[in-house]
Amino acid sequence: MQQLETDYLVIGSGAMGMAFCDALITETNANIIIVDKHHQPGGHWNDAYPFVRLHQPSAFYGVNSKKLGNNTIDTTGLNKGLYELATNSEVCGYFDQVMQRQFLSSGRVRYFPSCEYQGNGQFSSLLSGVKYSVSFRKEVDSTYMNVVVPSKRPLPFSLEGSAKCSPINDLPVLGQEYNDFVIVGAGKTAIDAVLFLLKNDVKPRRISWIMPRDSWILDRAQIQPTLESIGMALANQIIPGSQSEDIDDFFDKISKAGGLLRIDDNVKPTMYRCSTVTKAELDQLKRVENIIRKGRVKSISDTEIVLEHGSIATNIETLHVDCAGDGLAKRPPVPIFNDRKITLQSVRTCQQVFSAGLLGYVEANYKDDAKKNELCKPVPHPNTDMDFLRNNLADAINQESWIKEPGLKNWLQTSRLNFESHVLNASPTIKILSALSRLPFLRLFNKADKVQKKATENVRRLLDLQATSE
Repeated sequence: MQQLETDYLVIGSGAMGMAFCDALITETNANIIIVDKHHQPGGHWNDAYPFVRLHQPSAFYGVNSKKLGNNTIDTTGLNKGLYELATNSEVCGYFDQVMQRQFLSSGRVRYFPSCEYQGNGQFSSLLSGVKYSVSFRKEVDSTYMNVVVPSKRPLPFSLEGSAKCSPINDLPVLGQEYNDFVIVGAGKTAIDAVLFLLKNDVKPRRISWIMPRDSWILDRAQIQPTLESIGMALANQIIPGSQSEDIDDFFDKISKAGGLLRIDDNVKPTMYRCSTVTKAELDQLKRVENIIRKGRVKSISDTEIVLEHGSIATNIETLHVDCAGDGLAKRPPVPIFNDRKITLQSVRTCQQVFSAGLLGYVEANYKDDAKKNELCKPVPHPNTDMDFLRNNLADAINQESWIKEPGLKNWLQTSRLNFESHVLNASPTIKILSALSRLPFLRLFNKADKVQKKATENVRRLLDLQATSE
């Protein structure tokens, strides 16, 4: 068994592990060992379907020290007019470049791909079988969020007879062999599957969509690194949210303002998973009329799909596409900083790389675990409609803590992983206003800051009312 020694032993070279290490390399002189079961950096991106793209702009994804893409605006396609979205191959290539040209070239990082971590500093190569034992100062678990893609797990329902069900990864090839398609699932992956088929001229009548729960969806135009986007979020989410009287009124007002979207305006969603679409993509999705709302799939046979609340007919000439399950599950929050163990989790809703970069900065610049955990309260990945409120409140609480710390506030204002920093740095006028504290935490104006606080307090009130009624 080979003996190794390092300051930080990082488990996983996915997006969060890479962003955390990048911050450590920038902020400290620490040595790092990274262990990963994949053959190259990028985590679940190595297993994702070939036509997947980021659902957020490339401008604030990746690691803090290197930009992803060219910050260009798409001029064609369904994302036209918005910031570019990196492809699967672009993301994998990007993380490989960061590893090879920045991490390893620094002389402070050692990387062990294709290795299985057994715990307690022990890991072994999946190829050679060589075993290693690491003496470390701190262990960093970047795998706790447990991202799982459909192609890497068993089907969540039984498959009988000659019925065909494949993960979305096989859709570009198998799609040529079938007359009809059944998409199983209602999240981001299912949305991508439907859009892929429609983009390739499959008639909407040939697509059936099993949707166990309808989902609230974010308008990608309101998640852009621009002043206009922040203004849209203010007008379409924050202001309506601050004026709502109860939970139903909250979602009604925000939905009518365009702050939250849905596939069917006549169905009230009960799910929220941070999926984003453009208005053009939403128009495409609404072309699919055969949506089955009978719960989750229990089994698929040659002639029948059995669901929780009924069944529908199928046949062996139909390709069933598995997009079900929680790709990013709602994990129970645990203390991020716990003596010699660091467990990476989101501290801003659905912003994993931003969170990991911020956690790396905090680890490097604060000594006391209690203080670190006070600044970095985990924000679990959302699942239900109510999580939209819970997560908005949790985000607001964390942000208020961050802006009280001068160093951390400066990091927020300069980090490319923080979308608001792009607004600040794009406009000298806004930068001056921020320096004069007339734009606290990159908010639009003092009035906007007051509206945000009012919305936060109203969300807190609504959650208290909901808890009382349960």
